[in-house]
Amino acid sequence: MKVVAAMSGGVDSAVAAARAAEAGHDVTGIHLALSRNPQSYRSGARGCCTIEDSNDARRAADVIGIPFYVWDLSDRFHTDVVEDFMDEYAAGRTPNPCLRCNEKIKFAAVLDRALGLGFDAVATGHYAQLRTGPDGLIEMHRAVDHGKDQSYVLGVLDQQQLAHSMFPLGDSTKPDVRREAEARGLLVADKPDSHDICFVADGDNAGWLREKLGDRAPNHGGDIVDETTGDVLGRHEGTVGFTIGQRKGLRIGTPAPDGRPRFVLDIEPVSGTVTVGPRERLAVDRLTGIRPRWCGTVPDRLVGSVQLRAHGDEHRAVVEVRGDEVVVELLDPAYGIAPGQAAVIYDGTRVVGSATIAETVRVPA
Repeated sequence: MKVVAAMSGGVDSAVAAARAAEAGHDVTGIHLALSRNPQSYRSGARGCCTIEDSNDARRAADVIGIPFYVWDLSDRFHTDVVEDFMDEYAAGRTPNPCLRCNEKIKFAAVLDRALGLGFDAVATGHYAQLRTGPDGLIEMHRAVDHGKDQSYVLGVLDQQQLAHSMFPLGDSTKPDVRREAEARGLLVADKPDSHDICFVADGDNAGWLREKLGDRAPNHGGDIVDETTGDVLGRHEGTVGFTIGQRKGLRIGTPAPDGRPRFVLDIEPVSGTVTVGPRERLAVDRLTGIRPRWCGTVPDRLVGSVQLRAHGDEHRAVVEVRGDEVVVELLDPAYGIAPGQAAVIYDGTRVVGSATIAETVRVPA
């Protein structure tokens, strides 16, 4: 097969490209230029928007012995990922830009271009496994290395996209991948993994959002209010700096009457009010998802599990599909779940699909 290997400049994508080539595929390496100006997003070898990463990817392709190109998708990335990130926070929601990037960029824009150029598949360094199910459909399962499993951020892929995807690392652990990279002479063998959001400088989401949104921000300050007493406990510099479940950075000047820690329970972008309360008020046992994406057959009802954060735990759940809505009853309450996050649905290790959380229902006090 003719395969495009998406090479971020990290060890995982480099080994994935090497394995695809070693398997006999005709592999071409590509690096995605996702920033109109690399310095406008972030610098340093921590993400996928840096010159260092592009150079690392090119050197890895040379060692593997495959052609290498840079594809400029910066305009698409800015519109579909960065602007979406800003709009969601401005509306008081908490998006997952990595999941959106997989949906809109890596397995939409890249795959469409690859197929248009005569390629058969796109290979990436994601940790997930693909199998052919008894019905002939392509199934996506969790990776062998559950600590590195990335099926959550791939839960937006549909059957057509899965049929043209390759995840060569799904049956490996991260230490094995690093050892293999060293044995292959890849200089990225010891390169640290990227963390945080690739386009946010130094991981300061709140500061980045305030700077980039400017006058588009829904507010530039407001009250921090205790849910229990109604007391104003402090002031903030804009609701874009908060997410449901947040504890750090509240800067509450007056301690809560009971002396217990306070967490963000609600964000009101119009009034600028951030409501806080004790941790038990974060417990959620029901949620509604919209804009579902299905990896294969659409279920009517499923008793399985959902994952609500990229590195979070699974929660046992009953899932019902009602047209374009997905209703999830959590058998184990979850804490700090925010609208805008993704609920990825599993049947055992198999990814069934995903939906964007629109509404949550708290466990009664």
